Amino acid sequence: MIHDSHHPDTSCRPEHVPVVVLGAGPAGLTIAGILRAASIDCLVLETESRQFIEERPRAGVLEEPAARGLMQRGLAVELLRHAERHTACEFRFEGEARRLDYAELTGYHHVVCPQPRLVKALVHEYADVRGGAIRFQVRDVALHGIGTDRPSVSYVCPETGRRRQVYCDFIAGCDGARGVSRAALTDAGLARIARYDHGVGWLALLAETPPSTDCVLFGVHPRGFAGQMPRSPEVTRFYLQCPPGDAPEAWTHERVWAELREGRLLEKRVLGMHDYVVEPMAAGRLFLAGDAGHLTAPIAAKGMNLALHDAFLLGDALTARLTKDDDSGLAGYSEASLRRVWDYQEFSHWLSDVYHGASSDDPYRAGTSLARLRRLFASRAAASAFAERYLGAASY
Repeated sequence: MIHDSHHPDTSCRPEHVPVVVLGAGPAGLTIAGILRAASIDCLVLETESRQFIEERPRAGVLEEPAARGLMQRGLAVELLRHAERHTACEFRFEGEARRLDYAELTGYHHVVCPQPRLVKALVHEYADVRGGAIRFQVRDVALHGIGTDRPSVSYVCPETGRRRQVYCDFIAGCDGARGVSRAALTDAGLARIARYDHGVGWLALLAETPPSTDCVLFGVHPRGFAGQMPRSPEVTRFYLQCPPGDAPEAWTHERVWAELREGRLLEKRVLGMHDYVVEPMAAGRLFLAGDAGHLTAPIAAKGMNLALHDAFLLGDALTARLTKDDDSGLAGYSEASLRRVWDYQEFSHWLSDVYHGASSDDPYRAGTSLARLRRLFASRAAASAFAERYLGAASY
């Protein structure tokens, strides 16, 4: 529910903090951590419980520059320092396995960091170590006066059932695709949404079984795409191409392991392969970050990396504005973020055609997709260009 009134009725005395952060995901918690490190007060509002966000199953591969950006800001340092690194990936197509050593090609690597572990580390750093304010399980969040110099956020307190109001200087909208932040811009005509649907689904599986190889594996086949991402010596994440909107229940244990191999399933869900971009990502005193501003299908493992890039830009810009009265970062935030967003969207679109072209029932698309794959292993320049984009090295 979005309220346009600058002075909604509330039952409790209003508060004031410089920044209200909506959403305790990677973007929101990173922004809050950056602000807290600069001794700037902020309030994080989250509709779910702490246990839920710390345990919600999510994949997680970080680009090396994103991991370095967190560590440089003193966030999740111990977690990332001991995280596993991936230096290569393997493609299987036309009956062959072909390894691409992207660390050798670029000098960059991936950091294995499942999102729940990162969120848990960021919550601990912000709330437990630095004493940052965060309120979980809030309801009916509403934004007010985002076009004024005195915006506010109101919400229903889960303990009292009463509506509370918080005035602030800025609002960081990091509450995802279904949150109120994006709607505050799009419903009011302050931003447009560009959308794309890849026309396929992915069955996401987390299994208690050792990975079959030491690196990420991509299988391209006329029957569909399959992916394997090692998470630990005992746990592996798999993806299987499926019809869009397919029911997870349709994939029985026997059906899954007819495609893969034996193991105990820990998670099973179907992911929609679609993208969107909100332009611009800011209006007045409201700034979007992460999935509130854009969604990239997990085809190229870019979602969490884009969210963190937004958070670095916005957290640093808010800090400059509130400590040095420097508006330049906030003024350029949307444009700077969208440059990377569109770059990653284009790469995801390209890679989707590589993954799914062979099973598209379109001989022309299948032929061009396989030609792209062959080129990766016939040309070092092509392999290096792919590796740079896959690792995000070309965007930093």
